[in-house]
Amino acid sequence: MSTDKIYVFDTTLRDGEQVPGCQLNTIEKIEVALALEELGVDIIEAGFPISSPGDFKSVVEICKAVTRPTICALTRSRREDIECAAQALQYANVGRIHTGIGSSDIHIINKLRTTREQVLEQAAWATKFARNLVGDVEFFCEDAGRADLSFLAKMVETVIANGATVVNIPDTTGYCLPDEYGKRIKYLFDNVPNIDKAIISVHCHNDLGMATANTVAGLKNGARQMEVTVNGIGERAGNTSLEEVAMVLKSHSATLNLHTDINIKKIYPTSRLITRLMRMPVQPNKAIVGRNAFAHSSGIHQDGMLKNRENYEIINPHDVGIPESLIVLTARSGRAALNYRLEKIGLKLSKEELNEVYIKFLELADQRKEIYDEDLLEMMGLSNEGKFYEVESVKVECGDGGSHAIVKLKKNGEIKIGESKGNGPVDATIKAVKSIVGQLCHLEEFLVQAVTGGSDDLGKVHIQVSNKGAFYYGFGADTDIVIATAKAYVDAINKL
Repeated sequence: MSTDKIYVFDTTLRDGEQVPGCQLNTIEKIEVALALEELGVDIIEAGFPISSPGDFKSVVEICKAVTRPTICALTRSRREDIECAAQALQYANVGRIHTGIGSSDIHIINKLRTTREQVLEQAAWATKFARNLVGDVEFFCEDAGRADLSFLAKMVETVIANGATVVNIPDTTGYCLPDEYGKRIKYLFDNVPNIDKAIISVHCHNDLGMATANTVAGLKNGARQMEVTVNGIGERAGNTSLEEVAMVLKSHSATLNLHTDINIKKIYPTSRLITRLMRMPVQPNKAIVGRNAFAHSSGIHQDGMLKNRENYEIINPHDVGIPESLIVLTARSGRAALNYRLEKIGLKLSKEELNEVYIKFLELADQRKEIYDEDLLEMMGLSNEGKFYEVESVKVECGDGGSHAIVKLKKNGEIKIGESKGNGPVDATIKAVKSIVGQLCHLEEFLVQAVTGGSDDLGKVHIQVSNKGAFYYGFGADTDIVIATAKAYVDAINKL
């Protein structure tokens, strides 16, 4: 069965980078752009060239580094913006200018302080001017989600007539309901006579948590380009998540008859890259790429999973680049999960033995919240001595020249001492631990959380490390964040 291709327009480097604290330098942007090319996106929105010299330079360098995707640059509907974008795109194999203006009366009256007629004139001029400079022009009808439909249709018709190859219908504020947004796209296909001359694009924000649903609704009603970001990062509550829509289309390909060229095995590695470079942790329950997306702790779910993965997983984690599902032991876990984890550490029990051990397990789980392999060994009366590291002490000196850490770990009754310099106390501490345990893994994620609040509060550190494609999590808590870091890193090493 033939399916329609959906063009993936990634705006991680433009809309995603607008998030406070997520700014990247040019080298980092090139690294992201190359990863997006490997992921299989069709268009990379590389930046807003006139906004700063740094953004202009980044667009230029991305054009030189990337070969296959179209490189897009954002502008307002102003001459200086459009000329600047065209100049930044001069090295692109295929360059696109993305220009536009507000389409809702809210924007026309309150932001632009003009009239509908003048907005249409500006839209027509900007599109025509941009098309004289590049062969591919996308026009965005800002706040289309709240625009008058008949006026929106007139704007779309006008910009297509003046050379727009793609027309973007953004739900800029994330206001629309999915059926409402889908009807907007359908209305345009039914009421814009020249709509077949351009690709209609959907760009949805997540203010009400409906960005993915709205995007899918738009695609179902005829849009053939989706504008997305990795991990759903973006202004305010974020943009449509690339990984979510890509996997919706993949999972429902038989009914939607739509496909992308996304290499889904690259989804998780790309997500981790964005998390690391943009310093924006992914929430644990985030669809597809969250820490708990393929983790199971309920006994009923665990039993079903162990019998057949498809009972509780509609996506195979391997397909998106995640090594395996997680069977997490908590007080909600059942005998099947406990037996599975015991067998993984080499302990095979009879049914009667398992029933006895399960009672002890529940008592322990109520105390410790989550049970790890070392806890199981302890519960079974087996010695952990010599198998796991314990943090004995951490001493760090900080100054203008950097930090110096001395860490003492205990293993097999022996104290091992490691020391190292680093850019800061956390960097020095982790390096000191590595000097004892060796370079066993790569640090993927580092997150600090306050438990209650206040300067004397207990700090909780979450760490993720990787080794040969597998991922391990570590947790540590202390009033001293540096000590909590050492505990969390050692916890992850012990699991590895």
